[in-house]
Amino acid sequence: MTTTPTAARPVIRIASRASQLALWQARHVTDLIQTAQPGVTVEIVEVSTTGDRDRFSALSQMGGQGVFTREVQAAVLDGRADLAVHSLKDLPTVPTEGLSLAGVPERAARFDALILPNGKAGTLDDLPQGARVGTGSLRRRAQLLNKRPDLNLSEVRGNVETRLRKVDEGEYDAIILAEAGLRRLGMAERISAVLSPPLLYPAVGQAALGLECRTDDEFTVSILARLTDLTAMSEVLAERACLRELKAGCHAPVGVLARIEGDRLTLEGVVLSKDGQERISAQATASAAQAEAIGICVARLLLADGAERLMGDTVR
Repeated sequence: MTTTPTAARPVIRIASRASQLALWQARHVTDLIQTAQPGVTVEIVEVSTTGDRDRFSALSQMGGQGVFTREVQAAVLDGRADLAVHSLKDLPTVPTEGLSLAGVPERAARFDALILPNGKAGTLDDLPQGARVGTGSLRRRAQLLNKRPDLNLSEVRGNVETRLRKVDEGEYDAIILAEAGLRRLGMAERISAVLSPPLLYPAVGQAALGLECRTDDEFTVSILARLTDLTAMSEVLAERACLRELKAGCHAPVGVLARIEGDRLTLEGVVLSKDGQERISAQATASAAQAEAIGICVARLLLADGAERLMGDTVR
């Protein structure tokens, strides 16, 4: 596909999952595009993904990689849409042929949140012995068990509202959700406590949006470049390089934290056994311009300490 003049491209179509949070993200990107490129109309193409259709299976049992992204990417590749908006933590680190990660807007708050029934305040330490905690993430489960091996952790699926209802009705004593999603949906008051490192390291790409388009679509590539926040892009390049070098899926028990101070980027990474009993960590610092090299360095330090053994069958 060759570059098309703006006058002949009055509409940009965004492929998005149909969940409330995904549509919020798509509308947010719509606003960013229309600010960057006045006069362009943006349409949202709703796509149903494997992860959306199957509300019962554990994510770790559904093929892991791409369960929330494959169908959205397909809509861009086959021309139904011009770009895809992903929660970047769901996007596999191995590139899809024909697509480029062309934009990463400013990142939101990236940590996880403890949710107690009916907005009650409290911390992880306040939970009773053997408390029932809902989370389907192996990363969260392993880190929580490392801190509180007594917890009774189980899968919780469904949209944000469904999960909140389950904890309010007593099915769980607490659930864990991403801080960013709650804030984006105007539900920040439901956050009982923010679970930040070293207690709980976030996922690779957590709270960042990944904007993918066809590699040869120069018109869309140029717009998405103008939406990109350089700090967020450097952070996620380091994080994704680490996960890719580990050959781990996005549901592996791996947590990361990238921080930029001045022109220096520090990446911390942790890998745990599924039961949380074993935990290794590593970090590296260098120029932010070397983001991917930093990610590879941290991954190799983790592998040297036995990360592959701890990740087990979550390695690709």
